[in-house]
Amino acid sequence: SEPRCPAEESSPVQQRKCRVLVGVTGSVAALKLPLLIDELLKIPGLEVKVVTTERAKHFYDAQEIPVTLYSDEDEWQLWKSRSDPVLHIELRRWADLMVVAPLDANTLAKLANGICDNLLTCVIRAWDLSKPLLFCPAMNTAMWEHPITAQQVEQLKGFGYTEIPCVVKKLVCGDEGRGAMAEVWTIVESVKRILEEQSLPTQS
Repeated sequence: SEPRCPAEESSPVQQRKCRVLVGVTGSVAALKLPLLIDELLKIPGLEVKVVTTERAKHFYDAQEIPVTLYSDEDEWQLWKSRSDPVLHIELRRWADLMVVAPLDANTLAKLANGICDNLLTCVIRAWDLSKPLLFCPAMNTAMWEHPITAQQVEQLKGFGYTEIPCVVKKLVCGDEGRGAMAEVWTIVESVKRILEEQSLPTQS
């Protein structure tokens, strides 16, 4: 059976797509953003938007992202006066699910401590905790093995967020060990599973 979005439950006439917000941070794994978006868009009835940090922009070509891409500049351009919408709140309301892939060490530390100094971290600080949020850590093995990393990951899980664990592989820096972002197919399957569990899945 096809799962249904919350808005679909009340009125079959006003069916809408399920909405997934992808956050991307400044890890080299951001190279995989175009592939991740392409694979997510293969899920029937899914609408996707992306929120990027400034550092993440270094690793992908925005021209290869076929969905709306928001960054810090958009937050400040959108708001001019008291009656204007606040982008991080609008995105929080828009999304049914969020997945942060990759989540670098810097943003992990920010989220664990409630810091919200850019559009992405503001969206997450304002996140509706009744909605799923998945995070995919990605960092050098030495950073992953630092004791504070495990504390911060547990802090995010304590908020109710779902970890998609990093994996062991040879990293771009040449080191080999745990710290690489989960494979794109793993992330996509996790999104599908969460949608089904939340009765949020999609219409064909």
